[in-house]
Amino acid sequence: MDEKAADMRGFGKGGQQSLPLFEANDRDKKEAYRRKVKSIKQAVVLTGAFTFLSIWGAFGTEIRAVFSDAPTVELDAAALWASSEIRPGRLSASEAEKLFLSVPSPSSALKTSRDFSDVPHLGGSPADFEQAKSILKIFQDELGISHGSKIPLFDAGSVESQTSTLGIVNATAPRAWIDTYYPILNTPLERELQVIGEDGTVAWNADVEEVGDVADPAGKFAKTIGAWHGLSKAGDVTGKLVYVNYGSKEDFDDLAAKGVNLTGTIAIARYGYLFRGLKVKGAQEAGAIGCVIYSDPRDDGSVTIANGYAPYPAGPARNPSSVQRGSVQFLSKYPGDPSTPGYPAYPNATREDSLNIPSIPSLPISWNNAQKLLEEIPNFNYALDGTQSNRNIRLKNDVDVKVTPIWNTMAVIPGHVKQEIVLLGCHRDAWVLGAADPTSGTAAIVEIVKGLGTLMKKGWKPLRTLVIASWDAEEIGLVGSTEYGEDFHDFLRDHVVAYLNVDVATKGSRFQLGGSPSLGHLLRQAAIDIPHPTKANRTLWDARKDSGPLTGPKATNLLGRSVEEIGADHYAEQLLMEEFAKPDSLNIRPLGSGSDYTVFLQRIGIASSDEGFGGTYTDPVYHYHSVYDSQRFQELYSDPGFVRHVAVAKHLGLVTLRLLQPPLLPLNTTQYALELGTYLEKVKTSASELSVDADFSGLEKAIISVQDASQELDRVKSKAVKRLEKAIEDLEKHKKRHCTHSRWAKPANWVRKMFGVHKHHEHRHHDAAAAPRFGLAAADRTPAAVEEDGFGKHKLPKRVRRVMKAAQAVIAINKKLSSFERGFINSEGIKDREWYRNLVVAPGKWTGYGATTFPALSEAIEIEKNATLVEHEIQRLRIQLVHLADKLQS
Repeated sequence: MDEKAADMRGFGKGGQQSLPLFEANDRDKKEAYRRKVKSIKQAVVLTGAFTFLSIWGAFGTEIRAVFSDAPTVELDAAALWASSEIRPGRLSASEAEKLFLSVPSPSSALKTSRDFSDVPHLGGSPADFEQAKSILKIFQDELGISHGSKIPLFDAGSVESQTSTLGIVNATAPRAWIDTYYPILNTPLERELQVIGEDGTVAWNADVEEVGDVADPAGKFAKTIGAWHGLSKAGDVTGKLVYVNYGSKEDFDDLAAKGVNLTGTIAIARYGYLFRGLKVKGAQEAGAIGCVIYSDPRDDGSVTIANGYAPYPAGPARNPSSVQRGSVQFLSKYPGDPSTPGYPAYPNATREDSLNIPSIPSLPISWNNAQKLLEEIPNFNYALDGTQSNRNIRLKNDVDVKVTPIWNTMAVIPGHVKQEIVLLGCHRDAWVLGAADPTSGTAAIVEIVKGLGTLMKKGWKPLRTLVIASWDAEEIGLVGSTEYGEDFHDFLRDHVVAYLNVDVATKGSRFQLGGSPSLGHLLRQAAIDIPHPTKANRTLWDARKDSGPLTGPKATNLLGRSVEEIGADHYAEQLLMEEFAKPDSLNIRPLGSGSDYTVFLQRIGIASSDEGFGGTYTDPVYHYHSVYDSQRFQELYSDPGFVRHVAVAKHLGLVTLRLLQPPLLPLNTTQYALELGTYLEKVKTSASELSVDADFSGLEKAIISVQDASQELDRVKSKAVKRLEKAIEDLEKHKKRHCTHSRWAKPANWVRKMFGVHKHHEHRHHDAAAAPRFGLAAADRTPAAVEEDGFGKHKLPKRVRRVMKAAQAVIAINKKLSSFERGFINSEGIKDREWYRNLVVAPGKWTGYGATTFPALSEAIEIEKNATLVEHEIQRLRIQLVHLADKLQS
């Protein structure tokens, strides 16, 4: 569409309901219309007609009182056909993308990374609060938001906090603020790990802290934040040591099958394969009184000291004194504040007994310390046989538990269609410095914000509203995002069309995309449209198959190698790559948990994504949650030149734009519907292998009904878009013949008076203290006030009505598309972990990170092995999908 046609669409939008067109039959009037078109368009823009359109959803009652004989369609729906090309001289969608992609730069990302990884910033700490304010300033500076005389810092649950989010659908100007939640967190105090001699004296005392190396400047912070498990239980216990491999359910079941009794013992598990909190949970349920978890070089791929690589910081192998901190919350039970499950952690919240944290103490330890402990087990050779240490081990973990403030920094860029919101987020807090986790993600978000700010300076405004979040306390248990999701559950359910997450933007060589299948094609095409960060004539999509650069000893093909040879995580990655090699594979990883998309996807039912460069078998060893997750490691090994940071920023920004801009949401429900069939086949295979007899025929029919309904919706989409384009074309032709300025003057003045809209040069910036200061449209206007303007009697022309009717159809389709995954949400939740309500995908009950499809049904088969429960879950899922199909067809 050329610029003139785009401009005419914007003009038509202003006239389709509030600004009626009138027929003119004589030649003089037609000529007058033609001469005045340009001045009319400018008048509409200056009066803020587009603001008028976008606030229809909030003040539709008053407006409908004026246009009593107009169709009862939300007027902001009509903005759909104006898209981003609505104003003369403004950017088209393609121009906006091109300009945006020119902004992210390695030097800028590098500066952000250095700024935000220079000091430890644990969630809830003073340094974390300073970074929350730093992000706020970036949002304000880049998006043209006034700083104001006071920091817009609001307690969760306050009028100001509630208005900040609930008022998003009425906002007329960008704004930013900080929400403060009050979860229960803990921090480390005294910790000890000892070998006790037969005489009761201490035979060996572990250095429970990380040991820093001066070759990396980060080393000086090794003891600033102690090596401990977040949300761990305080305790002082003594018992025999037993090796439990990964500490998975399968490992504990294997030990039980061998007759091993773990009661009164201390379990030692290696990191990997499952979320660390579930290792402690498994040990607890098996009768252990304590648990230590260590990083084993056997899980580091080919880049090990044994293979000739020097340990970091001298080389790329694991530093044997490094320690992986981390939360031991039972993530698959529920995330967020342990004391307020399902509701937000306000300052005065009623606290409950925490059901998602351990009842036994635990500690993370280094490989150096693990070797010493494992030597206490006679003839130790990594066999899972339950052999106990000869001597006792003492584990002491003392923690300070208290209600701790945390800070989510939020920003809003209002769109023309304010009822539809795209949410973009990354957490900010880190276990220590967090150069990769999460500062690489923060750097990507900052580049995106800079790109969007550049577009706004050119007059760009998105079709949909964008909300950007810098979440806090993710590392402790996805706390900031979860509390926000619980706080504004209904609002997010009704308005957010997609959540886009980035956490670790880069820690290795392979580009990894995870997300809802409905977003799969959008994610893939955007990756195809971004160049490969390091290889010419290739794309970012090609980087999903990349491997690390260190092809030295034993960097061989992983095909056919066992989990014992290469470690559980590399084994799982290899299986996934083999799955991706199949011709019908979407090549998008399903999302379980482990980052901030959890509450949006698993509890509310919002299509979500996550992305970043991950490590491979031949990459330098990333020191997860260690002081060595440092800026030096990022610049030397993870992303020399910071080109991967930029690639993620460009990709995620492009996906964001393509969700914000088009009239029709780019959500592919049919792809998801087809994936449901794949999920069913997996369940049927499990049932067959475990000899669980079940009738899946009804569920299979329900899936087919969803597929059929979605395919029919695809056909409806195509027709609706064509009708909309035709209606716009007819209206544009008519306007060229019949527009007059005199008939637009009174509507323009009415817009100003009714909604307090300013001309472009009169717009104010608002610093967010209460609704009147947010630049929101006036809510206290009445039908009587409207009638005084003498603008309540006009009837809309038929061509405008046609456009509105077509736009209404597109809006209805968008609601079906965005609510598709809400159809998977069941208020009863999943058995034994009711916080999770998505019956199609959830984190595995005993994995935490990894996704389980058809989770309630799969667990009834694989864990419960209960035929009655299996039948119940089949019927529950069948009914859920039948209802979804009905909604798609309604």
